Amino acid sequence: MLLYKWFFSLTLSAKIFAAMERSLSIDVEASPQHNHGGWITFPFFIATMASLTLAAAGWNNNIIVYLIQKFNIKSIDAAQIGNILSGCINLFPIVAAVVADSFLGSFSVIVISSSLSLLGLILLTLTAILDQLKPPSCETGSPFCQNPSKAQLTILYTSLALASLGAAGTRFTLATMGADQFNNPSHQGVFFNWHFFMFYAGTLVSVVGIIYVEDNVSWGVGFGLCVATNLLGLVIFVFGKRYYRLLKPQGSPFTGLACVMVAAFRKRKVLLSLKKEDYFHELKDDGRKREGTTPSKNFKFLNHAALLTDGDTAPNGTITKPWNLCTTQQVEDLKTLIRISPLWSTGILLCTPIAIQMSLIVLQALAMDRHIGSHFQIPAGSMIVFVMLTACIALVVIDRFLIPICQNLIGRSPTPLQRIGLGHVFTASSMAISAVVESRRLDAARTHKLGGNLVAPMSVLWLVPQLVAVGVAEAFHFTGQVELYYQEFPKSLKSTAAAMVAVFIGVAFYLGTVVVDLVRKTTGWLPNEINDGRMDNVYWVLSVIGVVNFGYYLVCARLYKYQNVLTTNT
Repeated sequence: MLLYKWFFSLTLSAKIFAAMERSLSIDVEASPQHNHGGWITFPFFIATMASLTLAAAGWNNNIIVYLIQKFNIKSIDAAQIGNILSGCINLFPIVAAVVADSFLGSFSVIVISSSLSLLGLILLTLTAILDQLKPPSCETGSPFCQNPSKAQLTILYTSLALASLGAAGTRFTLATMGADQFNNPSHQGVFFNWHFFMFYAGTLVSVVGIIYVEDNVSWGVGFGLCVATNLLGLVIFVFGKRYYRLLKPQGSPFTGLACVMVAAFRKRKVLLSLKKEDYFHELKDDGRKREGTTPSKNFKFLNHAALLTDGDTAPNGTITKPWNLCTTQQVEDLKTLIRISPLWSTGILLCTPIAIQMSLIVLQALAMDRHIGSHFQIPAGSMIVFVMLTACIALVVIDRFLIPICQNLIGRSPTPLQRIGLGHVFTASSMAISAVVESRRLDAARTHKLGGNLVAPMSVLWLVPQLVAVGVAEAFHFTGQVELYYQEFPKSLKSTAAAMVAVFIGVAFYLGTVVVDLVRKTTGWLPNEINDGRMDNVYWVLSVIGVVNFGYYLVCARLYKYQNVLTTNT
C-alpha cells in the first residue's frame, strides 16, 4: 500500500540502467573450492527476492480493502491496522539484522523469516476461503453488518503478524547476505542494483496483477498466489545453500556502542587526560596498539570510556574488563551517531504525514469513481502505482540530468542535505494538494447528498497530482537520507545505515496511528463514514506539520558539519 515501505528499492533504481550495462560485461568471479560464493549464487538470490516480494506486496498493499470488505472493519480502523503492519515491516529489519549478525547468521534468519511469512499467508488464505473464519458477507458500510468474533479476529491478527514479521526479516538480510557472496566492491554494487530492481519490479507486478485478482476474481485466489510465490522463494533459496558463502556471526556493533555508555558512566569520576597515551586505541592484527589521538572535545563525558585505569588491560595489551574500557574509535563512533541524530529525527515527522496520507488515499479511492472506460475499474490498493512510477522516473531524471547539470553549472552535485530539503518541500506541497482535492470531493458528495462512504461522482484520477508530488519527494529525500547515513555513519555501522532509515519510517507509521487516534477523539474530522467528516482539515494539519518540520530541518542542517563528505552543508 505504501511506496516507502519499499523505499530502498527506489533509492537505487535510478542506477539500474548503468548496472545492466556493467553486468553484461562482468567476468565471473571465481569461488575458491572451500569458500563458495560469487556469481553462481546470483540467480538464487535474485529469484528469491522476486518471489518473496511478490508474496509480501500482494497481501500488504491491499489489506485495508480486505479488512473493510470481508471482515466488516470500519474504514478508519482498517487504515490504522494497515499503519501498524507497515510500521512492523519497517521496524523489524533492524532486529533481524542484529539477530543475524550476533547469533544465527543470515541464512538461518532468512529461512525462519520466510517460513513465518509462509505460515501467516496460509492462515490469511484460509480466512478468505473458509466462511467459518470470517463474518457473514454484507454490503460494505451497511449498519447491519455483523462484526467478526474474537476467534476470527485472533486468527486474522495472527496471520497478519506472522506475515509481517516474515517480510521484515528477509528484507535487508537477504540483500546483506547476497552482497557477502562477492569480494569485489563493484560486483557488490551490481548485485545491489539488480537485487533492488527485482524488489521494485516484483512490487509493481504484484500491485498491478495480484491485487487485480483479489479485487476482481477472488481473495482466496489472490492470497493463494502469495502463498505459492512465497513457497517458491523459500525453496529456491534453500536449494542454493551448497553454493553460498556462509559467514559466521561476528557480533553486533551496537554492543560496542552500549559499552561506551556503560564504561563512561562507571568512570564518570575519573579525571580526563590530555595525553593520547592515556587512552586505549584499537589493536592491530599483530596485537600492537594503533597510534591515535586524544578523543574529540565534543561530548567529553564519553571520553571516560576510553580512559585507561589500573586493571583495565592485560600485559599483552588486551582488555580484561570489556564493559569497563572501550577504544577511542568506539567513542568517536557513538559521538558521530549523536551528532547526526537531530537530522535523523526530522525524518520521523517527514514520513508521518506520508504514512497517514497513503492510508487515507485508499479510503478516498473507495469513495470515488474508479472506472476507466466501461469495463475496467482501478483497485483502490493499486493507486500507489502512481507514486512508484513517478519516483522511478524522478530518480532517473535526477541521476541522468539534474546531477550532471549541477556539476556543469556549479562544479558539484547537490549535497545529501539539499536533496533531503527538497523532499521536505514536495512532501508539504503534497499535503496541501491533498487538502484541496479532498475538499472538492466532499463538495461533490454533499452536492449529490451522498452520506456514509458512498461513491462521489468524481474520478479517482484527481488523486494523481498529490501522488506524483509524493513520488518526487521520495526520489529526493530517500536517496539523500540513504547517501547521508551511509557516508556519515561509522565504518562499523555501514551495513545498518540504510536500516536506520527504515527505523524512522516504522516509527512514523506508529506515530501516524497516534495522530489519527488523537484527531478522532478530539474532532469530528475522521468518522468511519468519510463523506460526513472533514478529511481535508486533516490534510491541512499535516501540511502545517510538514512546514514546521522543514523549519526544524533547516536549523539542524545548518548546524550539522559533514564528517566524511568534502562539501559544504548548505
